[in-house]
Amino acid sequence: MSIPLRVLFVEDMEEDVILMVRELKRGGFEPTWQRVDTEPDMEAALRDKWDIVISDYSMPMFSAVDALELVKRQNDQIPFIIVSGAIGEQTAVEVMKAGAQDYFLKSAIARLPVAVERELRDALVRRKQRLA
Repeated sequence: MSIPLRVLFVEDMEEDVILMVRELKRGGFEPTWQRVDTEPDMEAALRDKWDIVISDYSMPMFSAVDALELVKRQNDQIPFIIVSGAIGEQTAVEVMKAGAQDYFLKSAIARLPVAVERELRDALVRRKQRLA
């Protein structure tokens, strides 16, 4: 049985999104998704309900840091994962301090389903703690 998952991808390369969707399906998810690569498109997309946001770190017109700030302003309960072709350790620490829940390299894309499952579980725990 597949687990329904609503994913907002912040990514300028459609091919990379297709690869991530394929990995999510292999991991037991049934993703419904949208891809955005500009701030106005992301602002519009955030009007919908998403289970998770997965963002490329650097794009020509928009950055993961800007996307993370938008998500935190609109709904800080949505898990946010950053993927990158090449992200240095210092940059990874900075984005985690800014509020991203996880990051990994695109070369480790097979790790995506496990990371998503963990972040969804952790987000549920955080929501329950806030309600208590």
